Amino acid sequence: MNQRDFFAELKRRNVYKVAVAYAIVGWLLVQIATQVFPFLEIPNWVVRLVIVLVAAGFPIALVIAWAFELTPEGIKRTEDVDLAASARQPRKRAWIFVVIGGATLSIGLFFIGRYVGRTTVSAAGTELPAKSIAVLPFDNLSRDPDNAFFAEGVQDEILTRLAKVADLKVIARTSTQRFKSAPENLPDIAKQLGVANILEGSVQRANDQVRVNVQLINALTSTHLWAEIYDRKLTDIFEVESDIAKTIADTLRAKLTGSEKQMIAAQPTSDTTAYELYHKGRSLWEKRSGDNIPKAISFYEQAIAHDPNYALAYAGLADAYILLPYYTATAQRDVSGKAKDAALKALRLDPNLAEAHAAVGKVLNFAEIDLAGSIREFQRAIELKPNYATAHHWLGAGPLVDLGQFEDAIAHGKRAIELDPLSPIINADLGLTLYFARRYDDAGAQLRKALAIDSTFAYSLYNLGMVLQLKGDLPGAIAQYEKAKQFSDDPHISALSGAAKALAGDKNAALQTLTDLDKISPHREVLAYSRALLHLSLNNKDEALRWLEQSFADQDGSNVGPIKVDPMLDPLHGDPRFEALVQKVVAPKTQQ
Repeated sequence: MNQRDFFAELKRRNVYKVAVAYAIVGWLLVQIATQVFPFLEIPNWVVRLVIVLVAAGFPIALVIAWAFELTPEGIKRTEDVDLAASARQPRKRAWIFVVIGGATLSIGLFFIGRYVGRTTVSAAGTELPAKSIAVLPFDNLSRDPDNAFFAEGVQDEILTRLAKVADLKVIARTSTQRFKSAPENLPDIAKQLGVANILEGSVQRANDQVRVNVQLINALTSTHLWAEIYDRKLTDIFEVESDIAKTIADTLRAKLTGSEKQMIAAQPTSDTTAYELYHKGRSLWEKRSGDNIPKAISFYEQAIAHDPNYALAYAGLADAYILLPYYTATAQRDVSGKAKDAALKALRLDPNLAEAHAAVGKVLNFAEIDLAGSIREFQRAIELKPNYATAHHWLGAGPLVDLGQFEDAIAHGKRAIELDPLSPIINADLGLTLYFARRYDDAGAQLRKALAIDSTFAYSLYNLGMVLQLKGDLPGAIAQYEKAKQFSDDPHISALSGAAKALAGDKNAALQTLTDLDKISPHREVLAYSRALLHLSLNNKDEALRWLEQSFADQDGSNVGPIKVDPMLDPLHGDPRFEALVQKVVAPKTQQ
């Protein structure tokens, strides 16, 4: 049989028709399996089985079409069919309607699935993104309590990998740590965290062996979507974490780019001891209270000693140094250089590390007052790790506020809260952003939300005092400042209180506070900005400007950075010295 006769025979035996019809109907079945089965809570293995059967059936259907023919007398072998009689049969068009109908249904299901995949699911009146997840604390099943940090590390590494997937919403660990590993009230937790799915797990370590048990649960229906037990050598823990993250993304039908797949599979260090030390530091840094940040610095330095090429440890060290003055009596001038060196080292080791870019951005914002450079670094961090709450937080509450770009600043602040809803500092800083935007009612409401999370957080308390002060409620503001002093010995809170009392008529309170600050300044850092506010409350504008200029000379970006929008400094607007200082602050410092 020559080639032309062969294709003519294929057409006569309806092989073409069967191939087209099978492809359309097969695609319809695949669409039903992939788009409908998940909502009926049918296991994923059934979906995969349908796809395999459809693919395997295609060549079988073609063979049957070649070997058999449908006649008015029934199905017969093609060799037994009278070709002349078959040719006289009227041509039937039913197969065309089958193809058109199947194609219409397939296309409809495809677009419905695409739409549904981007929408949210509803639970008790609350809309939750379908592709959202919180990784709860993993149980430490080891006999040694010190292995609790190792269990935290496994949880954090899985979460960190998932956070790099733009198509997912992933909750930060600072919010999930408030819950136990296997809670009974999953729907309530899902509502608090704003997610539809929960990952639970446990870790058991014995010598150089580790067992990781995980289960992915739909928090709204308590349906188990996937579970696995990994028994591996300790050195294989990074591979386990990557596999878990990839499987979760696949199960939630998240789209992964090529770069995201590479970042999920990346191994931050090959030294398991350095890995544990880093996560001890990370856990302490997140607490941000007492002597936790100095302890975190010690653990980061030990991690670096074990693995000098551990970029993530350098980024953590930079974050710890840059925040150290705000939680201890350490002077910023003593640590800003260390923070910058660590951040740049992390970036040299791994130019695609989001945490390194965020650390550089924070240094540029707080220690160098380079607002444009800071914005670029934070934006790059978000590109690399879209679910990185800290990057959104620092971008929104930092350089965007300083430049008066309030719409974007508030949007990033809200996004940070979506990703870390129970963080006191992120909630408080959104309140501060609203304060700078002069939306005082909204700022007060947001700061009260922060205080509902942690009523002893001095930062929230005194920022609420600032809001009340600008609303004209000086007694209420003073009460908040005094309450904040119960939980922190930060001299800046005393300065705020003294300045508010002076504005209320008690000038001696401000003068006494200035004297007190002079006494303690040899032993701990006293912000030039604090002195500026006290002098301004005494209507000594020249002295207030002198201390603001000193704040800029000290590179105190946290306080002099928002000078352009700071309501406390309104009496200085229009003064040539003040306006010149504002221009120094907001002027670009680095090349694009």
